[in-house]
Amino acid sequence: MLIEDLFSSKGRVRILRELAIAGELNISELCRRASLNHSSTKAHLEVLIDSGLVEEKTFGRIKIYRYRVEDLRARSLKNLFDLWSS
Repeated sequence: MLIEDLFSSKGRVRILRELAIAGELNISELCRRASLNHSSTKAHLEVLIDSGLVEEKTFGRIKIYRYRVEDLRARSLKNLFDLWSS
């Protein structure tokens, strides 16, 4: 995935920022924090999972989305978000 594709959506950037801050969230909380509806959030998460920046974990019927801080690109983005907010 190209970085242009990743940053072409404000929704994806919001989701990445919220996951970078929290580490992991369920989709309901992620929707609330990113101010997006469920279907938009789910579509953005699929792109982010395919990019390798986000991981989906399933516990029964509950799905948790985790920011993959062990990925160098994800760690770099987290640093950018941290710098931008300070």
